[in-house]
Amino acid sequence: MRGLLPFYRGLYTLSNRQASRKAGIVGSRCGLCGTQSNSKPQPRFGLLFDIDGVLVRGRMPIPAATKAFEKLVDSQGQFVVPVVFVTNAGNCLRQTKADQLSHILGVPITQDQVIMSHSPLRMFKKFHDKCVLVSGQGPVLEIAKNVGFKNVISIDMLRESYPLLDMVDHNRRPKLPSNPVVSLPKIEAVVLFGEPIRWETNLQLIVDVLLTNGNLGSSHQTQNTPQLHLLACNMDLMWMAEAHSPRFGHGTFLVCLENIYKKITGKDLKYEALMGKPSELTYHFAEYLIRSQAMQRQWELPVTSLYAIGDNLMTDIYGANLYNRYLEERVARKNPKAVAKMVSATGSTTAVPREEEIDSLWESELALPSATSCKSVLVCTGVYNPNAEVPSDANHCIKETVFHGHRDFIFDPGLVEPGHIVQDVAEAVDLIFEQEKFVPQ
Repeated sequence: MRGLLPFYRGLYTLSNRQASRKAGIVGSRCGLCGTQSNSKPQPRFGLLFDIDGVLVRGRMPIPAATKAFEKLVDSQGQFVVPVVFVTNAGNCLRQTKADQLSHILGVPITQDQVIMSHSPLRMFKKFHDKCVLVSGQGPVLEIAKNVGFKNVISIDMLRESYPLLDMVDHNRRPKLPSNPVVSLPKIEAVVLFGEPIRWETNLQLIVDVLLTNGNLGSSHQTQNTPQLHLLACNMDLMWMAEAHSPRFGHGTFLVCLENIYKKITGKDLKYEALMGKPSELTYHFAEYLIRSQAMQRQWELPVTSLYAIGDNLMTDIYGANLYNRYLEERVARKNPKAVAKMVSATGSTTAVPREEEIDSLWESELALPSATSCKSVLVCTGVYNPNAEVPSDANHCIKETVFHGHRDFIFDPGLVEPGHIVQDVAEAVDLIFEQEKFVPQ
């Protein structure tokens, strides 16, 4: 990441110049943006806000956030454009996060405007009746049941039933040998919500569950056994709180788990699904909520553009650009000229995904998106540091970049290039309104 941060500092001025040049073009394409509905302009775009580093730092609101939301809410307290808050946090319910945001921003926010990293788990219905082990902190049992799981076991329940398994902390070791206190059912899947408090306990017991195929009454089996289903939320290696430098996130915990598992078994840990930014699944769920808001407000024109505002190149920007690539490919499949252009550029039809390849879980659950683009906007109030020293050779520096994304996401320099770089979220809203030629009334 060190290489990318100073490189994008140089993009700050360039991106804003490009924004000014493109404003007329974008406005002409969005001529319907100003269409009147009940004497008010009808938006053709929606906003996806990251929270930590964009709206707040820890528990402290960023001053620009209040200024931004004064422009987004009318005198009746209604949003003038569809807005969704997309956070990789996973330690509370959506309603709890909505209440926190309402208090911080001073505007009414509902849980249907909030996506936690675990929100897409609602779509994984095939696991809802299975016995699952959940890891994280906060009300993990309540969160699991809220997203649809019916038979849930926590790490604490596991530790209480098998007290001899958690041995790192000498002060918590049982004084006398004991048998399992409560007989638990066989675990059929593991769900990782977020970073736990006692990493050593969770790492040990999760590895135990994986290596015993969910039956802790047996010994480890490291050879020729299929791995249990594993679903993980929140891949952030680091996140921005009140401290001057980023703090460890759940992505760091996953790095530990993956490396321990591989060291013991010689095999890579496999995931059934990875949720939270930068996963396309999370952005598709966000697009669905944007679409739902527009329908609820009886805005007849489809929302065709999304703007994702974040502070982290490796999650917010990568994820928005990845989803934008998916949306562009959908458009290309419907446009014979675009398909021909892609084939001409690559020399092969394999670059154009076939229809059956996109018959995916989220599309069947949420219906096809109306959006055709997802533009990324990077702010300088969080993880991204615009004040880092600029290297003499930015191109060389980018090749040596340390990738902070998850192991299963390939580093692509194009995916971490923001569409725009602005100082804060207030400037981001101003820029977007200018791009869309949108004037709220």
